Amino acid sequence: MESNTSSPPVPENKKRNHISYVIVLIALLLVIGVSLMAIFYGFGFKGDLGTSDKVAVIYVQGTMLSGNIPSGLGYATSEEISENIRRAVEDEQVRAIVLRINSPGGSPAAAQEIAVEIKRAQEEGVPVVVSMGDVAASAAYYISAPTDYIIANPSTGTGSIGVIWIFENMSAFYEEEGVEFYISKSGELKDMGGSWRGLTDEEKEYADRVVLESYEDFVAQVAEGRNMTRGDVKAIADGRIYMGTTAKELGLVDDMGNLYDAIDKAAELGGIEGEPRVVYMNRATLSRLLLGSESSSPDAVRQLVSYYEENPYGKIQA
Repeated sequence: MESNTSSPPVPENKKRNHISYVIVLIALLLVIGVSLMAIFYGFGFKGDLGTSDKVAVIYVQGTMLSGNIPSGLGYATSEEISENIRRAVEDEQVRAIVLRINSPGGSPAAAQEIAVEIKRAQEEGVPVVVSMGDVAASAAYYISAPTDYIIANPSTGTGSIGVIWIFENMSAFYEEEGVEFYISKSGELKDMGGSWRGLTDEEKEYADRVVLESYEDFVAQVAEGRNMTRGDVKAIADGRIYMGTTAKELGLVDDMGNLYDAIDKAAELGGIEGEPRVVYMNRATLSRLLLGSESSSPDAVRQLVSYYEENPYGKIQA
């Protein structure tokens, strides 16, 4: 008896199912691949696109403070910006850095931390150029002053060289609401700035001294960075905002232009011949915001910045 060893024919519908599965799998792989490329692009990883020299663009967007908050959430933190400056300097192909600034200022301490990294970059032979957007004032100008070149727009709001210390007195409200406080303190000035009372004359005098000390540091930073005398700086450092055109006339900025003009100037100062490769170190992208979604909700951001925004001792700003 002859045995039949041939396999039974595969039904046509099963073949179609196999083909459909393969197509779906390929489509999924393509989606994953495109998504990964978008994520890497968002984080500044461009891959090896050649050997051309780079200009690194670092964004300073929002109120400046110390600490670490993801970019694109309304705050420019010294840790995040300083880290990106260091990463740029450590990259041997980066010949220059552009700081793209859109900030009304903020914490003097944050500005000082960023300024330190700017000067370290310059010591390593990496020039730093500033591109001012809508506003680059107060602490944002503090970090601009020591850079190698400043480019603004005619309508950029900049300058505002000065320091302010804000105290909130809610004693009348507490009294009306029947809220009472008992303060046990080790020194007369320990509760200075508490919202439950106003400042004493002694505290007002002390606050003025602190503000003046910080102001003198600001003036020295501008004088050194812009090659001006302290007297010349003080003559224009009354806290007012200057539009870009006026700021150029006063010597606070070097030229008018946009981000791409700043990139060209950075390439020139960095000795780059030909078209530079531009690397955006911390540009806010959808992938960044999605990957940081757990820590970027409005409530989470408020918690991260509450130490600064709700400082019980008043808020010093530059």
